[in-house]
Amino acid sequence: MTPEHVPFQSEQMADDTDFHAELIHGLLRPEAWPEPVGEIQPIETHISTVLLAGDFAYKIKKPLDLGFLDFSTLERRKHFCEEEIRLNGRLAPHIYLGVTPVTGTAKQPHMDGEGPVIDYAVKMRRFPPDALLSRHPGLLSPERMEEIARIVADFHQRIAVAGPAEGYGTPTAVLAPMLENFRQIDSLLDDAEELARLARLEAWTRDRHKALQDALAKRLGGGFIRECHGDMHLGNIALVDGKILIFDGIEFAPGLRWIDTVSEIAFLTMDLEEKGRPDLAWLFLSRYLDCTGDYEGLALLRFYQAYRAMVRAKVSIIRLGQPALTPAQKEAVLADYRAYVTQAEGYTRTPRPALIINHGLSGSGKSTVTAPLLGGLSAVQIRSDVERKRLAGLPARARTRSGLCRGLYSPRASDETYERLKQLAETIIEAGHTAIVDATFLKQARRRAFRDLAGRLGVPFLILDFQAPEELLRARIDRRLAEGADPSEANPEVLAAQLASQEALTGSERKVALAITPDHIPDVGEIKQRLVLRANPG
Repeated sequence: MTPEHVPFQSEQMADDTDFHAELIHGLLRPEAWPEPVGEIQPIETHISTVLLAGDFAYKIKKPLDLGFLDFSTLERRKHFCEEEIRLNGRLAPHIYLGVTPVTGTAKQPHMDGEGPVIDYAVKMRRFPPDALLSRHPGLLSPERMEEIARIVADFHQRIAVAGPAEGYGTPTAVLAPMLENFRQIDSLLDDAEELARLARLEAWTRDRHKALQDALAKRLGGGFIRECHGDMHLGNIALVDGKILIFDGIEFAPGLRWIDTVSEIAFLTMDLEEKGRPDLAWLFLSRYLDCTGDYEGLALLRFYQAYRAMVRAKVSIIRLGQPALTPAQKEAVLADYRAYVTQAEGYTRTPRPALIINHGLSGSGKSTVTAPLLGGLSAVQIRSDVERKRLAGLPARARTRSGLCRGLYSPRASDETYERLKQLAETIIEAGHTAIVDATFLKQARRRAFRDLAGRLGVPFLILDFQAPEELLRARIDRRLAEGADPSEANPEVLAAQLASQEALTGSERKVALAITPDHIPDVGEIKQRLVLRANPG
C-alpha cells in the first residue's frame, strides 16, 4: 500500500501547536524507522527539526505561519519540501535525495511507512558538522576561495532569470526586506544609543537606495535578478569528500532568493570579512568577476553588504527572545548584534580608492604577490590574461596556442585588451573600490594612459614594479605551463620577446613606483603609505 495524502486530518493536526513536538518525540523511537539507524539525534531550529539517523538527515518543517513563511498546512509543507529538493539539487544533488512521507499518528509515526501521510521530511545525506567552513577555519584558503568563486559564478550564469513583469528585483522589492529588518530590530531594542545607530543606518539605506534607483532598474533589465541560493554564507558551505558543497538555500520565500547576483556574493564577502578574512573576501570577489565580467555590479556591493550585515544583526537580536537565557548569554547575544551593526556601519563609509598597475615581465610574480593584498586595500584585481580571452569569447583557462604577435596576442588584440582594462579600472574606481591592474605594462605609452586616468579621476596612482632574475622567470614560466591552471599562456619565446622590447620606467615613473623583488615584498601598510604620499597623481 502506498502512502496517501489525507489533507483534512493532517491540517487538523497542524493546527495543534503540540503536534510537531509529539511527532518528533515519536520519531525518536527505533521502531519508527524501516531499518536500524542507531541513535537518533534531533537538532532544532526556529522553523524545523532535523533528525540525524544513520547515514542520513531528515528535515521536518514546523507547522508555522510567520508571515514571511507559511508551513501551516500539510499541503504547504509538502510543497516546500519539494521546493527544497528542487532548489538545493542545483548545487548539491548528491546530498538532497528526495521527499520522504511520515505516516501513522503523531504518537506512533513511521518514517517512509504505509498508510495516511501526516507529514513530510526532506531526506539528505549526512555529513560531519566539522565539514562546515564556518566551524573549521583551517578549511579556508585562497585555493578554496578560488574554487568557490568558480562554482558560484557557474551557478549564477545557468540559473533562471526573472522577467520584468514578475515583480522581483524592482527598486521597491529590493528596499522592502531592508526596511523590514529595521522594523523587526527596532521592536526588540530599548537602548537609546542602539536605537539611534539603527536610525542612522536606516537613513543611509534609504538615501543610497534613492541614489541607486537607475542602477537597480538597470540590473533588472540586464538579467541580473535570478533565482539564487539566497542564504550563501560560510555556515551553508561545507567540504565533503574533498569537494565544495553549497547547501540549504531559501525555499520558503521566493522574494529572498529571486535577487541580484551581487546581493548573493555580498553575503559571502560580508561573512568572510566578519570572520576576519578580508583577504579571502576580496580574492573571492576578484575571481568571481574574472568568471562573470559583472564589474558594473560593484556599484551596488556595499549597499548589499550593509543589508546582509543587518540580516545577521537581526538574527542575533532575535535570540534575545529565547527563554531561560542567562545574563552572560544575553550579553553575548548583544555583543554579536553590535558587531554586525558596526560592520554595517563600516559599509556606509567609502574609503578613497586608488589605481595601481603592476609592471613586470611574465613570471615576475605579479598575480601571486598582489592577490593577498586585495583585502587590505579593498581592491579588485583585473587581469589582462583573463580580459584578453573574454574579448575573444573564451574562458579564462582556455588554451589558444596563439603565436607570438599573432591571434590573441597580435598588436591589435593587445591594444583592445589594455583599453578594456582601462574601462574596467574606471568602473571599479567609480564604484568606490581600488583597482589593481595586472598586466605586463612593458610599454611607456600604456603606463601613461593609466596614469592619466588616475589624474582625471583624482585618485592616487602607484606602479608596483616587479623585478626578478631571468633564470627565475624562466623557471616560473616552465612550472606554470606544466601545471596548466593559470590563465597566462606566456612561454619562453614570449619572455624572450618581452626582454628584447621592454621599455624601462622613466625617471618620473620611478617616483610613483614601488619595487618588488623576491627578497622584498611590501606589505599593505607600505603600499598604503606610498599611496598617501602620491595622493595627487600626475
